[in-house]
Amino acid sequence: MPTIHLGVYLTSGKETSQAVRWALEAGYRAIDSAQMYRNEKESGRAILDFLSDNTQSLRREDLHFTSKLASNSSYETARKAIQKSVKDCGLGYIDLFLLHSPYGGKKARLESWRAVEDAIDDGEIKSGGVSNYGVKHLQELLDSKPRIHPAVNQIEIHPFNTRFDIADYCQSHDIVVEAYAPLVRAMRMKHPTIVSLSKKYSCTPGQLLVRWSLQHGYVPLPKSVNQARIAENADIGGFTIEDGDMKTMDGLDEYLVTDWDPTDAD
Repeated sequence: MPTIHLGVYLTSGKETSQAVRWALEAGYRAIDSAQMYRNEKESGRAILDFLSDNTQSLRREDLHFTSKLASNSSYETARKAIQKSVKDCGLGYIDLFLLHSPYGGKKARLESWRAVEDAIDDGEIKSGGVSNYGVKHLQELLDSKPRIHPAVNQIEIHPFNTRFDIADYCQSHDIVVEAYAPLVRAMRMKHPTIVSLSKKYSCTPGQLLVRWSLQHGYVPLPKSVNQARIAENADIGGFTIEDGDMKTMDGLDEYLVTDWDPTDAD
């Protein structure tokens, strides 16, 4: 799985298509969509158009596409929803499919996960995971002895909302942590510590935040619809944040939730 994905939350229509195209041209090889975003079709079409136009001999299997189940419910409803996502994106299969949240209760969560397992068996998706799951939801899923282990938990995580309890649990159970809103939705770009460290490492605040995610072993999903920023956010190979500065950034935690936080849902 690529180490940086373009997030397309809150984009639509031509804006989505253009952002995906710019990201692929800038070297991104993974796009993160969802049923709730209502842009699976635009994302998939942009990927296919890029593949047909590219001169690098890239193939479908060289690109990684993620989508997510809008809501947990019965097995049959979830199964049909997954099949619709595969059809809508037009890519033949989905590389990673997530349960978007733990909402719906235990029965719905486990029924929906069973639908993910069967979709993997049928070749509709390559791997499955969850999103916005707290430790108790992850433990519930693992205690159910699933046939297929969740590969990913995608959560909001950044220096201002570190969620180390969830991240540590995931990493101890070989579950990849995907970090959404790694740029804090631009709400802390002018924070004195971020500004100071950006100057120290001669990088932008966005690059610093993406680098922090990578050094914690997370897979960040920076979102932008600006061509220059899309390229900039992935250009983080030229520096490493020193251990002391990582600890300083870790200490910025204020449990800042920029959108929603279902991690304590029943």
